[in-house]
Amino acid sequence: MSARDHVVVLPGGGYWGLADHEGDPVVSWLQELGISASRFDYPVQQRHPAPNEAIASEVARVRADGAERVGLLGFSAGAHAAGLAAYAPALPEARVDLAVLCYPVASFFDPTHVGSREVLLGERYDEEATAGVSLERLVTPAAPPTFVWHTADDDVVPVVGAYRLGAALAENGVPHELHVYRSGPHGLGLAHDFPGAGEWTVACERFLLDLGWRVD
Repeated sequence: MSARDHVVVLPGGGYWGLADHEGDPVVSWLQELGISASRFDYPVQQRHPAPNEAIASEVARVRADGAERVGLLGFSAGAHAAGLAAYAPALPEARVDLAVLCYPVASFFDPTHVGSREVLLGERYDEEATAGVSLERLVTPAAPPTFVWHTADDDVVPVVGAYRLGAALAENGVPHELHVYRSGPHGLGLAHDFPGAGEWTVACERFLLDLGWRVD
């Protein structure tokens, strides 16, 4: 029997690869909480909208298998992919009911993480194309409940993008939480070895359970 709720985990990797520590261990953690979950290896090194379309198809497949609600949990570029699928679904049947974005590459207007931008948009891109994949520009009142966390001293993906995303969620009245921890390098995953940032799993568990995300 399929679970009523299901979370699809999207590892990060700059759209060039997929980080294993942001995949299967996260699925195991969710399952330990009593939440049905799976990892999805979306296509990398491909232009937009290929990753978004693949994620949309996976969401639709999970829903067709019996899930009433489908959430996405992603890290870094995977968090960007999760947010893009949640705020600008490629298919009508690919509605996303929850987004958990871990140190997301939220805005492609920022000068950092150029690699992710060039993979998705190529070396030549205009403002319209950039806006079309920047999460803070895509949030509407119809966006699903969103949990965002980041670290203040992340020197790979600056925290300012998470603040902009949080402001967009607030302005549109979207139920959300934004947690910024004082310190921790990019790519922490579950962050078990970081007492401060590692608290994100406790906060996220509360967020999920408060919204009723369970197997039954």
